Amino acid sequence: MRIENSFIPVRGVGEETERRLWRDGVTRWEAFEPSHLGPTTGERVEEFIATAWERLDDGDAGFFAERFPQGSHWRLYENFRSDVCYFDIETTGLSPERDRVTTVSFHRDGETTTLVRGENLTADAIERQFAGASLVATFNGKRFDVPFLETSFDVSVETPHVDLMYPCRQTGLTGGLKAIERDIGLERDRPDISGEDAVRLWREYEAGDDGALDTLVSYNREDAANLARLMDAVTERLHDDVFEAERAADA
Repeated sequence: MRIENSFIPVRGVGEETERRLWRDGVTRWEAFEPSHLGPTTGERVEEFIATAWERLDDGDAGFFAERFPQGSHWRLYENFRSDVCYFDIETTGLSPERDRVTTVSFHRDGETTTLVRGENLTADAIERQFAGASLVATFNGKRFDVPFLETSFDVSVETPHVDLMYPCRQTGLTGGLKAIERDIGLERDRPDISGEDAVRLWREYEAGDDGALDTLVSYNREDAANLARLMDAVTERLHDDVFEAERAADA
């Protein structure tokens, strides 16, 4: 699925209408004619496409994030896949008001960077990691990771955000990140470590065990890096609706 396959950003076009367009062979903007829909909606689609091509050429992910429904932000991935910043945090608990962020790992362009509390985990360092990203991606980050960072470091994460928990649910993948990784065949170096262990490891590190920090950082880095593999897997599953329509149109 690419942005150019999508018509739902236009007022008056829901998923049912979009699927009808796909079944009729209108699977990309180039194939659209106003006559495919009623005059008012057809004109809106035509006006959207004209503006959208310009914004796509400019690499303006924000334009599309504002117009796509929240549950369809995964559709931006194929166009902006080279500019995605995957990230995951570890904390001392579940409350942004009471607990602390201990490590944050960012995965971009195949490289993973980890910031550690008391060493290099600062607001400036966080903002540098997000700089230039067209999309950010997390798992349950809209409810957890982003509020924690914004509360703890007074940063504002305004980059368009794909929270993979929701696309996973659309494909029937439920449960936590580790359970979903197992379901799609992703393996970990330390599958025995959990989020609760991450809290314990930080306490052990504060008590003087440097090895505990090494284990925690390794766990956090794997969380972030695996998000890229999960993104590929879940968007491939979600692509099928369009690809089937394209195959039917070409048949």
